[in-house]
Amino acid sequence: MNVDRITEKLNILADAAKYDVSCASSGSNRKNKDKGLGNASNGICHSYTEDGRCVSLLKILLTNHCIFDCAYCVSRKNNDIKRAAFTVQEVVDLTINFYRRNYIEGLFLSSGIFKNADYTMERLVHVAKKLRTEHNFNGYIHLKSIPGASAELMQEAGLYADRLSVNLEMPTEAGLKLLAPDKNRQDMIDPMHFLNQEIIRNTEEKKLFKNAPMFAPAGQSTQVIVGATPESDQQVLQSANYFYKNFNLKRVYYSGYVPVLADKRLPALNTAVPLVRENRLYQADWLMRFYGFHVNEIVNNQNPLLDLDIDPKLSWAIRNMQAFPIDINKADLQLILRVPGIGLLSAQKILAARKFAGLGWEQLKKIGVAINRARYFITCKSNEFERRDLTGQNIKQFIMAQSQSKYIKNTQTQLNLF
Repeated sequence: MNVDRITEKLNILADAAKYDVSCASSGSNRKNKDKGLGNASNGICHSYTEDGRCVSLLKILLTNHCIFDCAYCVSRKNNDIKRAAFTVQEVVDLTINFYRRNYIEGLFLSSGIFKNADYTMERLVHVAKKLRTEHNFNGYIHLKSIPGASAELMQEAGLYADRLSVNLEMPTEAGLKLLAPDKNRQDMIDPMHFLNQEIIRNTEEKKLFKNAPMFAPAGQSTQVIVGATPESDQQVLQSANYFYKNFNLKRVYYSGYVPVLADKRLPALNTAVPLVRENRLYQADWLMRFYGFHVNEIVNNQNPLLDLDIDPKLSWAIRNMQAFPIDINKADLQLILRVPGIGLLSAQKILAARKFAGLGWEQLKKIGVAINRARYFITCKSNEFERRDLTGQNIKQFIMAQSQSKYIKNTQTQLNLF
């Protein structure tokens, strides 16, 4: 093995993979067997597990050669960059060697498309198969599926990978046609539909046959690029909601457009999407998935863009002041979950604690409720913090001022440490 050449390839193909944000994952239950290598754990790629562990994976492209000319992609065929490609065995060796050195706990493998979809996908699958069957590797494997790959290859991929994902890339078909005219949206939909059906079928088989082989136990996910095309947050979240409902996705990842290439179809090079927009989209996504919010409650025709100054739950609350205040000692879980400053875990604790006694502000603070937000929207056993003389806009200004004051105070504290 030429170490210098492998190192050069690793530098090129790891750097090219950094624009794919959909590698963090969870949910696999693959266990070590037959004294093999590794365990797939809940949370991969510099993410945190439920027990607080930080874990990581080797995140690379098989190659950055590509037959397509997508305007937003640094690996597009007409971009003048260094090109490289790993062999299947090189990826396998890197994964095993990095794992044995305790650098990683799994592999995220994507690729540019060279020759055609099946040719590329076959090599991705071959990497996973060799790791599982020849090296008894039980660590986490996430394969980025290639749009247009055959059902047979997708089926085989699901037998060896913990998670599979197909990037939608643009939130809408119109955006894809504008920036990636060589690509077909249906080539992305078909494998997602196939994976969904296979995951459902495998779940039913596991109920009947304990030893039925696993199929993509951590499910499937996708990624969309935000800001390269003019879709509103409403369009982005409506698209995500559609795929959550119809394809049972585990996650939709939102990647803010990064200005890496000059192209007349793209925004000006100085218009990178602010990170706060990504953050707001993830917060809105969380409300849809875990808090019972419908997408049209978060964004709609009157409010197609998320408020960058405040989080989406607070934004909804101040637009719907007629729904408040709620009595924290009587309201059901779904209502409590809509209160700014109360998270999912805190809401569940409130329901458990109020069975024994009425809750006041002191108890709510101990439970973890952010009193500086919640006090405008709830009543409880005590009333010393309650304010009922403020409009939604007043509340927004108060909370923003408090957040700014807290930020300044924390910054000053950090400076005083030096």
